[in-house]
Amino acid sequence: MAWYSQGPLTRIAGVAGRGLGDVLRVRRAWHWDTPRPHTWPEQGAVVPAPSSDLGWARVEPVRSIRYLIQRLLLMPFTEAMVHPQVEGREWVKELKRPAIFAANHSSHADTSLILYSLTDAARDRTVVAAAADYWFKHPILGNIVSLFLNTFPFSRTGGAQGQLHSSSQLLKSGWNLVLFPEGSRSPDGRIQEFKPGVGFLAKETGTPVVPLHIQGAFQVMPRHQRLPVPGKVRVRIGKPMLPEEKEGTREFTARVEKAVRTLSADKRQPEIQGTWIERWRNSKPRALRYGD
Repeated sequence: MAWYSQGPLTRIAGVAGRGLGDVLRVRRAWHWDTPRPHTWPEQGAVVPAPSSDLGWARVEPVRSIRYLIQRLLLMPFTEAMVHPQVEGREWVKELKRPAIFAANHSSHADTSLILYSLTDAARDRTVVAAAADYWFKHPILGNIVSLFLNTFPFSRTGGAQGQLHSSSQLLKSGWNLVLFPEGSRSPDGRIQEFKPGVGFLAKETGTPVVPLHIQGAFQVMPRHQRLPVPGKVRVRIGKPMLPEEKEGTREFTARVEKAVRTLSADKRQPEIQGTWIERWRNSKPRALRYGD
């Protein structure tokens, strides 16, 4: 019987059947676990597409909208869930210059806890480095997170130099930066080794690093848990640190890591948190000068 004498459904079914047969034959002949043929060209390096730094999230009226969201939703929710105990807030009460907030990372709740620990003035001038391969895989999710938390994409894999350059430009423009030097959330709540990016940024821009330790966030919302549970949380803020003149990037990063680990101790640590005199002096309101 000629093909044109067949009904349309019969012809469609025949085409689909032949196509399926071709696919199955290809799959049977293809060995997925074998090495690439030596005649094929080498695979090139994967170059990630350049991502936006989401500058729209740092201009008006978005900043005012985010202020209302944080004051009316995020801060009350954080307070109701865990009632964080904050120590050392005086170190960020009157920041005279941009700073890098370097904290341990064990939970998705860490960012909101850090923002809760800052003053309104410091929070309004703070951006959060968020994993580009996690939060910005889907543009809608990335934009929502940026609206709520003022995040920008930070690469954990490729294009690190470009991301560090974007971070340094933000610092030079007067923005504080929240950075998690571990790179990803701790799988068991213990502090992992810090990556040298925080030391590089501090050395390049001359920005002080404020060490923070968050205790209890892993119990509130550990990895792979979608919703937080009530718990006891303490956020301890240390005094700002600057790299010494002959101190290398990795050496300064190691010193910041040691400071964060030291803040995790139960008792106060005067060498990291400052003496009571230093804290008292820093808690006094800064005198306003003409032109401020």
